[in-house]
Amino acid sequence: MQYHGVLTKMQTEYTQPVQYYLVFENDFLNLNQALGKKMQITFSGYQCLSCGLDKKIFRQGYCYDCFYSIPAAGDWIMRPELSTAHLDLEDRDLAYEKKVQLQPHVVYLANSSNVKVGVTRKSQIPTRWIDQGAHEAIEIVEVPNRYLAGITEIALKTHVSDKTNWRKMLTNNVLDLDLMAIRDSLQSFIPEETQKYYISTNTETNIEFPVLKYPKKIKTLNLDKTPTYMGVLKGIKGQYLLFDDDTVFNVRSSEGYVVDLVIG
Repeated sequence: MQYHGVLTKMQTEYTQPVQYYLVFENDFLNLNQALGKKMQITFSGYQCLSCGLDKKIFRQGYCYDCFYSIPAAGDWIMRPELSTAHLDLEDRDLAYEKKVQLQPHVVYLANSSNVKVGVTRKSQIPTRWIDQGAHEAIEIVEVPNRYLAGITEIALKTHVSDKTNWRKMLTNNVLDLDLMAIRDSLQSFIPEETQKYYISTNTETNIEFPVLKYPKKIKTLNLDKTPTYMGVLKGIKGQYLLFDDDTVFNVRSSEGYVVDLVIG
């Protein structure tokens, strides 16, 4: 089977295990069905996810010019506490920022390599947890806008990490922890503005990933340095493809790359 198109982050379906899909302009591939099969990836160029031009990708699938101009790449994406739409203040495009920022957001705990605190739109649960490779997660607060989620995360990350150790996540060097107890221990550190949004009634969400074999000594595939690669697909976790020779490929960090895929 052959596929051609621009890489974007893998689409997921929350089942046990998670179903993964690569979606191209005129086709899509259920990656679970490729487990145990040979996969060849050949890099053939760039296509910015915003302007569509063949320009070197800078970050998040965008070329340099688009990354520093489009509203979808504003600083408030990575730093929710910088959100200002609730004040009617524009960063790059107020209409877009209101659409994204002024909707329910969740601050959560996720366990992928260690327990970390994070922020996502409510509509992105459990997708966000799957993308991070978390095998368990739980909500802490649900707030009406991104700014409130951001200041809550800032307050909590002095007590719990906001980073994932991706190597531990990919080698499955993880522990099962009592996220409900950890959440409850953090309640007193939640800012006064968001205390009323604290969630005490929900339970952990558990996630199973389609992995036949975890890597032991990780090697990362960089298409700029290795434009053609072939290996047997052994698993999918987070936004990574795991291969039989311990090579891992981060699909999301390669958004905007044009590739040819051959399966089997």
